[in-house]
Amino acid sequence: MQAVIPAAGKGTRLRPLTETQPKALVDVAGKPLLSHVFDRLTEAAITEAIIIVGYRGEQIVDYYGDQYGDLSLRYVEQERQRGLAHAIFQTEPLVLGDFIVVNGDNVFGGSLTPACRTQSQPETDVTLLTETADTETARKTGVVVTDTTGAVQRLVEKPEEPPATRITTGVYGLPPAFFDAYEAVSPSERGEYELVDVIYHLLTTGATVETVELDGWRVNVNEPADRDRASRLLREQR
Repeated sequence: MQAVIPAAGKGTRLRPLTETQPKALVDVAGKPLLSHVFDRLTEAAITEAIIIVGYRGEQIVDYYGDQYGDLSLRYVEQERQRGLAHAIFQTEPLVLGDFIVVNGDNVFGGSLTPACRTQSQPETDVTLLTETADTETARKTGVVVTDTTGAVQRLVEKPEEPPATRITTGVYGLPPAFFDAYEAVSPSERGEYELVDVIYHLLTTGATVETVELDGWRVNVNEPADRDRASRLLREQR
């Protein structure tokens, strides 16, 4: 199974650490942020990762080359940052089947394997790895709204008034139909192609969308304090 890793952002909130290097190469507990993602992918038996690069992306290519342990690496460039779905769409020529998306700025203390279930359970088209958060955190990310049975009803990106507190974790199991669905949606009010909009389009056109709760902790590394927290948790886990 392939993984797609968005890693094109500038990481402005991590400055000065990102003044001269991409966010993906910022040190967390002794190795680059992206290496922690690769480690989790390897544990989940992923064999190939497609990394989406942008800001100072040549440094990522030079650092990792075409291999990380047993993980084969390929690269595509997002020349203009027009949202997460737009970034993923750049990988269409390289994606061969069901794939997992893992945002390149997350550090996980739990397994990513549950999000790969689209490969072993073909009746599930989309798998969202989720977690429960407080309202303030929900305002800053994708919110998943479910009914009383747990079925996904809708998804909302960065709502001012969150309708729920179940949020996405930056890990998504997606089918090849993602690419057709992308072309059917329009940019959001922020002017970006939102991944939650593409997934919602899949949902409303008959796709089966499943949520799986993350077993373990996660840190989205956006600011120096996040980096420090992720480093501490990783050291405690060893």
